[in-house]
Amino acid sequence: MSSQERTWKTIESGPHTYEEALHPVVRKNYGKWKYHEIPKPGVLKHVAESGDAIWTVRAGTPRQDTVDKVRLLCDIADKYSDGFLRFTVRNNVEFLTPNGENVEPMIAELESLGFPVGGTGMCVSAVSHTQGWLHCDIPATDASGVVKSMMDTVYNEFKDMQMPNKVRLSTSCCSINCGGQADIAVVVKHTRPPRINHDHLVKTCELPKAVARCPVAAIRPTVVDGKKSLMVDEAKCICCGACFGACPAMEINHPEHSKFAVWVGGKNSNARSKPSTMSLVAHNLPNNPPRWPEVTEVIGRILTAYKAGGRPWERIGEWINRIGWKRFFEETGLEFDDNMIDSYRHARTTFNQSAHIRF
Repeated sequence: MSSQERTWKTIESGPHTYEEALHPVVRKNYGKWKYHEIPKPGVLKHVAESGDAIWTVRAGTPRQDTVDKVRLLCDIADKYSDGFLRFTVRNNVEFLTPNGENVEPMIAELESLGFPVGGTGMCVSAVSHTQGWLHCDIPATDASGVVKSMMDTVYNEFKDMQMPNKVRLSTSCCSINCGGQADIAVVVKHTRPPRINHDHLVKTCELPKAVARCPVAAIRPTVVDGKKSLMVDEAKCICCGACFGACPAMEINHPEHSKFAVWVGGKNSNARSKPSTMSLVAHNLPNNPPRWPEVTEVIGRILTAYKAGGRPWERIGEWINRIGWKRFFEETGLEFDDNMIDSYRHARTTFNQSAHIRF
């Protein structure tokens, strides 16, 4: 077979290299940093082996920003940080400048525009949270509204470094927990299996797709009134809501049966101790918009007890391991019940939670 001449050209449409978005000082000293310090809440100073220094000013944002607000942040970057800024996974915005004289004017302007400067060091971080109703198809409630209420409660703790160590917060609007492990996590859960609208199901859903979506094989084909439909084995159902995303006729959302739970002790880093998963400390909290006072009260109790009893550099999970769960519930005033006991043991011996390599 004779070779054919290539008549088309490859178009590189993938992501650009991240180096293009780095500040020139960061690019020059990449991987050659000598130390860093936190001069004040919301400000980081990195010093390189070459003697170069760069300051980072971190400010909280609402996450769901309008185009005008993004342009406003870009104007601040053009004015103070050579046009360079970055958004973090916790929806903070960071401005990087090699000129220390720009730090205070930048903080003053950000604060005047309603962007609180903080979130560094021993403080309560902004919330890493899921999409909620803005994008996701299976949330039990809107994550963004809960996050707004939470951060209003811990606003001062975000701006001041008065905690024993950093406190990471996350929110997940279903039990899939896309918000990830955190010191304190709010997870919203469906507590009732889906109710199937058989009249709409055949018209709107692909039955095999809905069956395949269930992670525990609780959905089965059936016939209702002579028409193909689906049924749910409630003994198997874990109320995750995944089926609703594939089939809107499997209605699982309900204002009374969508509940909140609070988990504590999660940790992603390897500092001092290996990473750890979270533990349940409060559940069946009502879905009570627009301020969710029951949820914010629980978070306030935990933070108050941790701030009073935690030792320097001790994360929440490490504090709990030191004092014990009995004293944790006494200090926080939360009520313990047998649903909080972790009885899952099948994979415990094979979980590799650390970064250490095993052979």
